[in-house]
Amino acid sequence: MNNDELLKTVKEKAEKWLGPQYDEETRKEVKAMLDADDKTALIDAFYKDLEFGTGGLRGIMGAGSNRMNIYTVGAATQGLANYLNDCFKDLPQITVAIGHDVRNNSRKFAELAADIFSANGIKVYLFEDCRPVPEVSYTIRKLGCQSGVMVTASHNPKEYNGYKAYWSDGAQMIAPHDVETIAYVNAITSVDQIKFTPNKDLIQIIGKDIDEQYLDDIKTLSLSPEAIKKHADMKIVYTPIHGTGGMLIFDSLKKWGFENVIHVPEQDLRSGDFPTVDSPNPENAEAMAMGVAKAKETGASIVVASDPDSDRIGLVVRDSKGEYQLVNGNQIVMIFLYYIITRNRELGKLNGNEYCVKTIVTTEAIKRIAEKNDVKCYDCFTGFKWIADVMRNLEGKERYLGGGEESYGFLPETFVRDKDAVSSITLMCEIAAWAAEKGMTLYDLLIDIYAEVGFSRERSVSVVRPGKTGADEIVAMMKNFRENPPKSLAGSPVVVIKDYADLNCKNLKTGEMEKMNFPTTSNVLQFFTEAGDKVSVRPSGTEPKIKFYVEVREVMP
Repeated sequence: MNNDELLKTVKEKAEKWLGPQYDEETRKEVKAMLDADDKTALIDAFYKDLEFGTGGLRGIMGAGSNRMNIYTVGAATQGLANYLNDCFKDLPQITVAIGHDVRNNSRKFAELAADIFSANGIKVYLFEDCRPVPEVSYTIRKLGCQSGVMVTASHNPKEYNGYKAYWSDGAQMIAPHDVETIAYVNAITSVDQIKFTPNKDLIQIIGKDIDEQYLDDIKTLSLSPEAIKKHADMKIVYTPIHGTGGMLIFDSLKKWGFENVIHVPEQDLRSGDFPTVDSPNPENAEAMAMGVAKAKETGASIVVASDPDSDRIGLVVRDSKGEYQLVNGNQIVMIFLYYIITRNRELGKLNGNEYCVKTIVTTEAIKRIAEKNDVKCYDCFTGFKWIADVMRNLEGKERYLGGGEESYGFLPETFVRDKDAVSSITLMCEIAAWAAEKGMTLYDLLIDIYAEVGFSRERSVSVVRPGKTGADEIVAMMKNFRENPPKSLAGSPVVVIKDYADLNCKNLKTGEMEKMNFPTTSNVLQFFTEAGDKVSVRPSGTEPKIKFYVEVREVMP
């Protein structure tokens, strides 16, 4: 399609949004784009439909078919409502839980979703105000809901918003429910199909009662209350980076016994504009800078942070020179699992039936920590819904100790089925107290873990290839890696190749081929060397890029 044809198609599509079925604010915004000399904004807003994918919706807010607005959110909700009414038609009352983060329009979209569900005869538990992602997952399980929605764009820039759909186990949807929901959403082709008129009798506002139950359950995760009691005055800086974490994490830390939690006042402000940071992502040093400055000012032991929807944890520790160092996602998971396994062993709670979970691109050091303690370690695909899938399959058979991923997410409990910064941050502070009781810092603890299981370093590299030619190039790159795999990496022979597209694991030394046990396939390749290094190659499913995850191991003599 050439530019003239594209513009003609976009104009025709946009002009339909000037009809009476759309509200006045939307019509004015679309009219302005149509009248503008520069048609870039118009094309961006209408050249395609915002896709409801396996992770729900995510996009820039504004008028248009390719934007997050009341009509795209409305279509997603109507499609999900139709699917729920078909799936659970024999239930006397279908229920859903709805939460939202601090982003601009998040409350509006959450209330809209509540209205549409109720208009379709579905009872809604709607949080009174913003709440963390994990609490929505918790609520679905606690109240026995069939589904749930979280309005959030995680740590994306302020222009974005999103819509995550959950199933009855409190986890984000996987097959068959994700695929079926997508089909039902795609069947909503007209605004007239969306039921906007609510049944207010079916909408129940929830809040403090669930907060207390959730925090009480998190309190049961404590493994070293005596260490907290001795180090209750340990200086901890916590920042919610303008997000939902401020609703619960200060309370959780207090409930566990921490008495000296230091605020970053400017970042306590809940705001979808995220005024103090370029990106509210605790993975980035820039987002942690104000917390670190406060730690330097007060002499705090650690800095912890959560992203806007409070599922990811950020961590800064003091090194042996007293300098503050950002801890990466792999290291965060290592610290958690080492502590949980060690304390369970010390408390006599390990009986050989325990397991942990990591994603395939997360450090192999976790597997070594588990194996040294006779704890099983399962691999799963990238994304916490796959960790939840392992938990679902093993429920009642083996005991879950924890699961995490390199992208700064961890879950230490079973009453939530998504990554949880509320419980994780509180538990990390307990680990700091436990380490202090041994005369150590978290930095010392991490070095000890490396010394025990071998040092490694991880880095990810994204190669961006935009447009159709870029997409073709990425396809060609994966094809070439499969047909001509590297024989060595960093001077060490490649000894194992795992191809998740056909679930084959090939041992190049023996020539043996083994089928891997995964619930589905994925376009991911992994190369393992004799030296213990690992390179994973994964094209993005949502962006024009291919990602390389590199892990280099140094085996101690």
